[in-house]
Amino acid sequence: MKLKHRIYKLIDISGLQLFDPVARLFFREEPQVQIKRITQFIVIPILAFGLFLLVWQIMAPRHTTKSGEVPKPGRVLDAAKGIWTFHNREKEKSIAFIASSDEANKILDNAKNRLEEIESSLIPAQDETIANLEILEQEWRDKNISPKIKKAANIEYEINSKQNSLKTELEELAGSIKANDKNAKEELVLRLEKLELQKSKWKIELAELKGTISILESKKYPLLERAQRKKDRLEEEKQYLSVYIGILTKNRNSKVEELNKKLVDYSNSFYAAESTKVMSSAKRLVRQKTRIEKTSESQYSAAKTLPYQTLRSLLCVFTGFIIATIFAIPLGILCGLNKTFMCAFTPFIAIFKPVSPIVWLPIGLIVVGGFIPDPENNALLSIINKLPIFSSFDVNPAFLASAITVALCSLWPTLVNTALGVSSIDVDHLNVARVLNLRFRERLISVIIPSALPLIFAGLRISIGVGWMVLIAAELLASSEGIGKFVWDMFNNGSSDSFAQMFVVVFLVGGIGLLLDRIMIVFQRLVSFDETAPSV
Repeated sequence: MKLKHRIYKLIDISGLQLFDPVARLFFREEPQVQIKRITQFIVIPILAFGLFLLVWQIMAPRHTTKSGEVPKPGRVLDAAKGIWTFHNREKEKSIAFIASSDEANKILDNAKNRLEEIESSLIPAQDETIANLEILEQEWRDKNISPKIKKAANIEYEINSKQNSLKTELEELAGSIKANDKNAKEELVLRLEKLELQKSKWKIELAELKGTISILESKKYPLLERAQRKKDRLEEEKQYLSVYIGILTKNRNSKVEELNKKLVDYSNSFYAAESTKVMSSAKRLVRQKTRIEKTSESQYSAAKTLPYQTLRSLLCVFTGFIIATIFAIPLGILCGLNKTFMCAFTPFIAIFKPVSPIVWLPIGLIVVGGFIPDPENNALLSIINKLPIFSSFDVNPAFLASAITVALCSLWPTLVNTALGVSSIDVDHLNVARVLNLRFRERLISVIIPSALPLIFAGLRISIGVGWMVLIAAELLASSEGIGKFVWDMFNNGSSDSFAQMFVVVFLVGGIGLLLDRIMIVFQRLVSFDETAPSV
């Protein structure tokens, strides 16, 4: 019995009420009612999402862009796997760079065997498959695509022929008109006007035909396209293994070992040197020691992958969110306690709340740039980059400007909700505090903040959602190394794979936004006195 109620309470606090009927059905509480609720809250949403995927699967190939067809769900899933594979490979390179000689040798044999397998058997086999599929593609194209292209080309030819024929006819008519034949001249003008109108219509029709021909010519045989993608993945793995083997063969430890051997030689030469060569030998010895020190501290410069950029974006949004919270809650409390302060602050809320992040970001970049003219030698950035969490990420002016933009756009919901929560505190609570002669600080900590917490967290929940939406645009414009920059890079790339990766980001951003919202719901419900606190 205790376990049952604990599960119910956990579901309630976490805001995951859709699982409540599942738990109740498990404990056999009103099975028919729970089945109905499961159908309503779980089965129907799953079916709706399945329908969405089906419509996406059907409609995607019908729309072609400069980056190719809109990717289908399966292509987006492949893109997500590719992103994760690339991340793991960069991680493996970083590990290989600092591996000991024994570890590197163990890994090296497996990598060489895999590379040999790809080069000697897998790629040639895939080339043979592609060659066979190209024959089938030509047959498929001759049967399905070429007739349509030929038909469109014939229509285009007919339109051009009619246009030239009418033009020639009117030129001949103009040449046969006498100087004093007014009616014939007027008729010529009318026919020319009709021709110009018809030419406009033909121009539109020709543009549509050219577009149709272009789409038809760009269509690919599905089996050949999949085979080509498989070969591309093998080529990518081959390229990765070549680099990986190179890193394992000459990683940091092996370089240090080589340098140490040279150091021994330089040391022996120094102690055996004559007086005329002592100075030069000493300088060479010192340079070698410096080189060894730098090499032993070096790290592999891995590419910035989407998981890394996602973590950096989360750090940036939480930085901005914390800055916003630090300012919003005290100001909200002051607005809620003092009507005069509220009246004075209302114009600022009304003016600055609707301002777009696109406006705030350039201002933030200019202000941050003024305070940090030389990022490489700035004391503030050095301190921030030495902090435990920030040390793993390169905090630069673009990061700070993005965080400030998030703060400026997300502080208003928290401020307004805090003011509302404080101003709506039960008067009896304040009267009791006065009777007990509580000082302002005690009233604030014991009465005001606890009473306003539910609405404060409601504001924080809205603020974190606003901040997450704002951040992507801010990173995109500031070229800050986060999700926004990944989207911009993929957009500029313009390939069909990049298009699919942009769809991956859509679901990634949405999923993280949902997770952040659920976390804030948990906190909101933990401090809420209302059993029906919102959870959707």
